[in-house]
Amino acid sequence: MHALNLVVTGHVQAVGFRPFVYRLAHRHGLHGWVQNQTGQVEIFIQGAAEAVAKFEADLLGRAPPLSRPTVSRRVAVAPGGYEDFAIKPSAAAAKPRIFVPPDYFMCGECRIELDDPGDRRFRYPFINCTQCGPRYTLIRALPYDRPNTTLAGFELCPACRAEYEDPLDRRFHAEPVACADCGPELAFHLSGQPVSVTREAALAAALELLRDGLVLAVKGVGGYHLMCDARDEAAVRRLRERKKRPHKPLAVMFAERGADGLQEIGDTVLLTEAAADLLRSPLRPIVLASVAARASLAPSVAPGLGEIGVFLPYSPLHHLLLNAFAAPLVATSGNLSGEPVLTDNDEAARRLAAIADGFLQHDRPIERPADDPVFRQIGTAMRPLRIGRGCAPLELALPFTLERPLLATGGHMKNTLALAWEDRVVVSPHIGDMGSPRSLDVFERVGADLQRLYGIDVQELVCDAHDGYTTSRWARRQTMPLARVWHHHAHASALAAEHDIDRDWLMLTWDGVGLGEDGTLWGGEALWGRPGNWRRVASLRPFRLPGGDKAGREPWRSACGVCWEMGRHWDAAPDDSGLLRTAWERELNCPVTSAAGRLFDAAAALVLGHTHSSFEGQGPMQLEALARSARPTNGLELEMSAAADGLLRIDWEPLLARLLARDGSAAELAWLFHDSLALTIRALVLRIAGERNVDGVGLTGGVFQNRLLAELVCDKLSGTGYPVAQSAAAPCNDAGLSYGQVIEFRAHQLRHAR
Repeated sequence: MHALNLVVTGHVQAVGFRPFVYRLAHRHGLHGWVQNQTGQVEIFIQGAAEAVAKFEADLLGRAPPLSRPTVSRRVAVAPGGYEDFAIKPSAAAAKPRIFVPPDYFMCGECRIELDDPGDRRFRYPFINCTQCGPRYTLIRALPYDRPNTTLAGFELCPACRAEYEDPLDRRFHAEPVACADCGPELAFHLSGQPVSVTREAALAAALELLRDGLVLAVKGVGGYHLMCDARDEAAVRRLRERKKRPHKPLAVMFAERGADGLQEIGDTVLLTEAAADLLRSPLRPIVLASVAARASLAPSVAPGLGEIGVFLPYSPLHHLLLNAFAAPLVATSGNLSGEPVLTDNDEAARRLAAIADGFLQHDRPIERPADDPVFRQIGTAMRPLRIGRGCAPLELALPFTLERPLLATGGHMKNTLALAWEDRVVVSPHIGDMGSPRSLDVFERVGADLQRLYGIDVQELVCDAHDGYTTSRWARRQTMPLARVWHHHAHASALAAEHDIDRDWLMLTWDGVGLGEDGTLWGGEALWGRPGNWRRVASLRPFRLPGGDKAGREPWRSACGVCWEMGRHWDAAPDDSGLLRTAWERELNCPVTSAAGRLFDAAAALVLGHTHSSFEGQGPMQLEALARSARPTNGLELEMSAAADGLLRIDWEPLLARLLARDGSAAELAWLFHDSLALTIRALVLRIAGERNVDGVGLTGGVFQNRLLAELVCDKLSGTGYPVAQSAAAPCNDAGLSYGQVIEFRAHQLRHAR
């Protein structure tokens, strides 16, 4: 007789791991028990030595698909007096290593049951099992047991109870298990009116509203969607006008059809193998893909762009909707523009009343919001642009140990929070832009919620060095130690931590704007070094930005700024630019910037006549789309000159002068702009590498969401011997700042403590 005591950590909560262990023990004829312990699973196993060895091998080798187990303790013990194998009631671990599971898509077996008229869960929109369904958005506390979820108020019916208690059933200890007799149910009401119908009638009413070309608010897994017929131009325009979102691209959800599930999407966009694999993965994210010539979507789904965001249904409710509607649906976040997604029925009915004509909701509470994740293929890899449902909370590598638990507050745009302790860091899902009271409220609740879930009490805060950010002001109001991290150091450190923090990096940190060490607005920088020890070695030539923050929404200001810097006149400048010119000459509200994002804005204004933006990055996105339609030609390699302090300045004037002179078609000029910047980056890398040790080149900051620019840079650096690193775990935009703040703060501590 042989006996072992095992402690298994990792992703072993909410993935059917205890039922798997139970069945595995029975398969090998072993006795003992398995117990859930707040973030880990403990196992006592006894039997013949050969059987125990096979059990150990299968424990990791045949683990459930959604699990990622690690045996963190293995002790040979004396056999006990066990005559069977049991699942013991959950208990608290002495020092738990908690992993909070994400939300999962609907698995294939549940989908078969959902569509089977003979199954008792036929067309039940909340079907789930141990291998699928919501987790993160319904867990109230750990350990992961039904009383600790938002399903606690739904008493199991006898049939569900029998499945839940049957070790051989797929729903054995599936905590959110439910059916039409005992679980959540759908309800429908018109905007401003009480619930009129429930269950199947609610779904039918919602479909009728969509077929009439109206806007439907749908409560999903992590929040509400606003949906309408993606083929109906009038419906899409109606949604845009009501949401005050005139141009920002809208995501589109497609039914899962064909052998690979991508037949309908494949008729609309061009998919690479990497994009197709990610669309079908358990994550089910929004993937940006090029629009096919045969696409039949409304033109205003993504005006002026060659790509749209597409995704597959990830919940049974979405599956039912898309199958019955038999056409793609716009599925954009159910919120007021820029704010976090809405989750509460009453709040959604109130705040979306002027946008949605009707509401398809349910009575399963959403404990915390999780918007849809977004990915874009750059090079051969799929890269995250937004963290959300299915990948939240996102645990990333921490290459050292912290002295005290800390909370990093991220940036002002695309905000996320990062909770870090010991050797772990967890990044929250997308919160949004921090310009509204509701955003701050969600920010505070997410920070408190992360600490409660993981059982961590923060003792230190880290924020952006810009004192004007809402997140920085919030951090200063708290009564605990506070450290500030420079914006672009955080970008650079986040990328370095994904790869190797002990290499000498040349990091291109290009974005809109962020406060720099010299008090100016950076965003076109080359930083050399490693986390905790970055040195600015090159930058785009600075220019004064007329109107400061207004330039982000009014690109004509950036265009005027570069033209005046060159001593040129821009004929297309607005009529009131004369007064602004006077302010510019007197340096009134005209901060100095070296931001690549503002240079892209200027280029979009000069080439496209794009003077005003309704969303961040609109002009540069349209410029990229136009450049892709051009015949590739050779760009200009811009000159670099060293300042007195040794800082290299990249002179963009010859390039912008070409754009101003309209020396070529708009598409040719758009290509010229991108190719010239890529050529110049290559020259910069070679020059810096001739003066310093460079082990690798990093591309980070929101500008490198631009697929064309990033791929051109990679292409031009191929063969130079300098590998190029890009983000694959945390977004390169400001959503990755919170992670970078943790890395930079601790690395700085360690390097300066030596």
